[in-house]
Amino acid sequence: MSKEFTIGSKVRVVALPPYIKTAEPMPMLRPADIIHIGEEGIVLDRRPGGYWGIRFANGSFLLDSQYIESTETHTQPES
Repeated sequence: MSKEFTIGSKVRVVALPPYIKTAEPMPMLRPADIIHIGEEGIVLDRRPGGYWGIRFANGSFLLDSQYIESTETHTQPES
């Protein structure tokens, strides 16, 4: 089961795929060194096939949820 993210939330890259798809009307494959592990971006939308459109400083790319994690921390209220 893939992770769910809220549109507009911040995410962080935790692993790099072999290639990265651009989030354009006609996606192109780019080498993975365009983004780096630890780089943060903003979720733009959800795409078919389990991909998330994410805007980074150097462009928008499509990443599978296994390569990203939310930067928002959810604290548990103390009882």
